[in-house]
Amino acid sequence: MRREKVTVAIMFCSIVLAGAAFASNARAECSRKMLQKLTETYVKAQTAGKPTMLPFAAKASYAENDKVKDVAEGVLAAPLTVDFTRSFYDTTQCATFTELVGATDPRPYVIHTRMEATKNGKVSKLESRVTHEGDWAFGAAEHLRYTQAEKWDEIPKDKRDTRAVIQAVADAYLDNWGDPTIKVPHGTPCARLEGRMYTGTRNPEGNTCNMGAFPQKLKVSQRRYVIDETIGAVDIFSDFPWIDAGLPPDQPGTPTSNQFRVEGGMTRYIHEVTVCTTPKCGRGRPPGAPGSAPAGAGSAPGGK
Repeated sequence: MRREKVTVAIMFCSIVLAGAAFASNARAECSRKMLQKLTETYVKAQTAGKPTMLPFAAKASYAENDKVKDVAEGVLAAPLTVDFTRSFYDTTQCATFTELVGATDPRPYVIHTRMEATKNGKVSKLESRVTHEGDWAFGAAEHLRYTQAEKWDEIPKDKRDTRAVIQAVADAYLDNWGDPTIKVPHGTPCARLEGRMYTGTRNPEGNTCNMGAFPQKLKVSQRRYVIDETIGAVDIFSDFPWIDAGLPPDQPGTPTSNQFRVEGGMTRYIHEVTVCTTPKCGRGRPPGAPGSAPAGAGSAPGGK
C-alpha cells in the first residue's frame, strides 16, 4: 500500500512540474494549419535537397545531432527518397515534430526533426536526430514496416489527455532509467520501436514496453518537448547516457529522440532513435530476436 501511495505521489508531482514547465516555457500560440504547412514544406525540402524552400527566420539556428552547422552542409542539402512521414503539431509552443523514413534511398535514413516557429510561420530553430547505418539498432526498412502499421489517429476531444499528463507519462519512462522504482504507466497493448527492433512482434495484444533496470542509474538531460494533444503524442529530444561506449564517462550522453503515443494516460507506442559516435555505439549488433539486449546490457533499453 505504501509503495502505491509513493507511486501516485511521484506521478502527481510529475504532472504539476510538467504544467509549471509549460507555463514558463510556452511561446505565443500558433495555428495548427500554419504548422502543418511548415512540416509539409520541410518534407518537400528534404525530398528535393533544397533547404532554401524552408522559410527560415533571421538568425535561425540549424543543428544535426546537437552540432550546429550551416544548413547548406547538412542532410537537408541532399535529395532523399522519402518513404514515410508522421508529423504532429504543438500549437502552444509553436513547434512541430516529424518522423521521416527514407528506407529505399541509396543511403537509408531515419530522421527525427523538431522545428520551432515564429507566429508568422518562419522557422526560428530546426534540429534533427539523423540516424543511418552504424547508429544504434539501425534498420530503416524494418522501421518503415512497423511504423506504417501503427495507428496514430486523432483522439476524440472528450478522451484526450492534457499536455501535462502526456508529458508526465513520457517523463516517467525516462526517469525510470535513473530510478527503476518509478512506475511507468504502460498500456495494454504497448509496443516499442527502437531502430529496427519492435517489441510488438512478441505479443501484439500485450504490454511489451516493460523493461528491466540498466546496469547503472542514468540521468537523462537536455529534454526538449513537442506535444500534440489531438493525437496524444509527445517527442522528447535528450541526451542518452551510458549506451554509447565511444563517449567518455563524463559526457552527458549521445543524441536521442523518444516519441510516444499516449492513450488514456497510458503509453501505446514508443519510438526511439539513437545516434552513435562509433559504429553501433561500440556494443556490436544486438543479438537474437527484436528487442533482445546487447551483450552485457541486461534488459536495459537499447536492447531491452
